[in-house]
Amino acid sequence: MTIPQALTIAGSDSGGGAGIQADIKTMQMRGVFATSVITAITAQNTCGVNHIEMASTASVRAQIAAIAADFTIRAHKIGMLGTADMIACVAASLRDCNFGALVLDPVMISKGGAPLLQSDAIAALKRELLPRATLITPNLPEAEQLADIRISDDADIARAARILRQQGAHAVLIKGGHGEGDTCRDWLFHEGGTLTLDAPRHATPHTHGTGCTLSACITAELAKGATLTDAVRTAKAYISAAIARPLNIGHGHGPVNHWAYDET
Repeated sequence: MTIPQALTIAGSDSGGGAGIQADIKTMQMRGVFATSVITAITAQNTCGVNHIEMASTASVRAQIAAIAADFTIRAHKIGMLGTADMIACVAASLRDCNFGALVLDPVMISKGGAPLLQSDAIAALKRELLPRATLITPNLPEAEQLADIRISDDADIARAARILRQQGAHAVLIKGGHGEGDTCRDWLFHEGGTLTLDAPRHATPHTHGTGCTLSACITAELAKGATLTDAVRTAKAYISAAIARPLNIGHGHGPVNHWAYDET
């Protein structure tokens, strides 16, 4: 049997904790061969982002074409795109590609607070990519921006998901990592209803790459043929273990532990 193959379209993190690097580590750990398209090169570490250089749209188009010509991609994810031009480029380049399910991680702000998506690109994201998404995975601040509402309770979360699904997303996973309390709850809104996923909240600074890792794990599971709900359940367990057993690397927001999850 051919090993399942997946694609990540995202920025490079020189610190290795997020972006392309986190995606490839996660997919490898989940038994999936990872291919990649790099949209930006960032100079960053656990203390912050020092520099961002966008790849050319010609380079991104060529990377996507190269993947499409030679690999059997069963699921793909999109992370950092940065600009409206890059969003338009990726959307156009994917139009004729049969890459399976799309997991859209709307990367807007780094863990240290650096903006990773220009404000004028939000409308382009909603217009060009949201209708293509099998699943979109915003955290609470991202859900507020995309749905253009203020979220203060569960009813607001459901309303935000409803807005995003009306805008075209097939399913919505709103992540509760920015919430409060001892439990970290995520909400999956899909055709079959609503699924809540809970895990203990850990008081740790080592959470760099959580969103990238979660969405990459979902993508990997979908590439292996899992249902959406099973893929999300596995990813929740994977990221929870990765946070609970930190590597203690760096002097700021350290990376999660991609080796931590043990299904047995």
